[in-house]
Order: sequence, then C-alpha cells, then structure tokens
Amino acid sequence: MIFDRFFDDAALFPPGQAPMSAAVPAHRARRSRLVGPFVVRAAALPAVLTEAGKQHGPPLDLALIAAPDDLPDSIDHIRRTPAVRLTAVETPVAADATATRAAVRAMRDHLPADVVVAVELPRTGRRDEVLDTLTGTGYRAKIRTGGVRAELFPPVDELAATIRACTERGIAFKCTAGLHHAIRHTDPETGFAHHGFLNVLLAAAHPGTAATQLRRTGTTDIVADVRACDPARLPFTSFGTCDVTEPVDDLIGLGLLPATERITA
Repeated sequence: MIFDRFFDDAALFPPGQAPMSAAVPAHRARRSRLVGPFVVRAAALPAVLTEAGKQHGPPLDLALIAAPDDLPDSIDHIRRTPAVRLTAVETPVAADATATRAAVRAMRDHLPADVVVAVELPRTGRRDEVLDTLTGTGYRAKIRTGGVRAELFPPVDELAATIRACTERGIAFKCTAGLHHAIRHTDPETGFAHHGFLNVLLAAAHPGTAATQLRRTGTTDIVADVRACDPARLPFTSFGTCDVTEPVDDLIGLGLLPATERITA
C-alpha cells in the first residue's frame, strides 16, 4: 500500500509541540499500519525513554535525529531500554560531501543494517555533492518542505529540482515539515504556500514534470493519478507530521482511504 507507515509521528516538533507526557501515550494509541516511528531529537531522548518506560505494550518504534557524534551514547541508551526500538536515524543537514562521508561512516559503524537512515540535504549548491556521496549507500535523503517561517518552504522549482536530483540517482527520500495537507494550498492564518504531500508523491512518480505536479490543485485528477501509481516504484517513502490524524483525514475525505482507517485516539 502506498500509505503504509507513510506518516512519521513528529508530535514533539513545531507547530504542534505536544508535551512529552501527552505525545508518547498518544503515539501508542494511534498505532496503525499508516503511522511510522515516533520522531525524537537526541537531546530529548532521555525524556522519551523515561515516558516510554511508563507505558505498557510492545516497544515504541523510534526515529532518532542525531549528529554522528551523538550516535554511540544514544544507541546505548536505546538498547538498554526495552520499552523502545530504534527503527530509523535521521541526520541534521549535511553541509557538504565531507560531512556526508563522515555521517555515512558513523552510521555504518554504529547501526544495524535494518535501521533506516536518512541524511538531510542542504538547500545550497552543495546539494548534489551530498547526493553523489549518498549514491549507492542505500541511505535515503531527507528533504525539508516547510517550517515555522516562510523561507523554510522551498519554492516549487527548487523542490522539483531536488526531487529530480534524488530520482536520477536512485535515492529514496522522506520529507519533513510543512506537508500538512494532501494538496497544495495556502494557509489562511500564516499566508504560507504549503506543498501537498500528494503533489510531492506525484512529483516523485513523474520527476520529468515535477514542477507541474507540485503546482497542481485539481483534486479529481490528482486523486486519479495517485490511484494509478505503483507503490513499489515510489521513491517518496514518508514524511514527518506533528498531527498524524490530519493527513489521514484528508485521504479519507478524498476517497483514497476507507473511513475505517481514521485515527481517532
């Protein structure tokens, strides 16, 4: 299925910024085939481990955002906490090829092969050298698609070029921030133009027309084209969202998911 584990739970991050005491139990309650790991920065890891230890049930899947130097201690803490399980690691922005090589070495030295790794791309002229360094590693790219300030949202042409650069090299990618809804829209409160996650999905499926896909707003045609996508060939794997219920509700409203998939907890 296209949307299996597609929505990484970034409840701790802006604009939601849920308190730890609420975010961890809410993640457990919202577990479904659609929800990916619980995203946490290395600095907040001790608090997550403490809160997870209070809960009952299977281990909490974690996506850890950590610089290479933070990995050994963070992984050690996770391994000693049976209430959690490390399933993914994301790096902060890799500034250039040298930083990327260092990150790749650290990941290979410290992580099991089954942990998914994503390296955040810089929004600079160094982007392609970072991607060249990632090529053939099996690691993913992480693309920033928004944030709490207007300048954190990449323009259509920039995002389209980044998606093409990933697909040309055979590199899968995840996104972070700003993808609050399925289809491109302008937030009425902030005035920010948000990329739609279905637009990004179609841009990844059709990189030659990525900019056109990102600009589309016609709901009926977008839904039809998403239905025609082959899930096995989509390089866009997931995105972080501070409210996993919001994108799922969008997909139900568009008829791309049945109402039984609604996340209500």
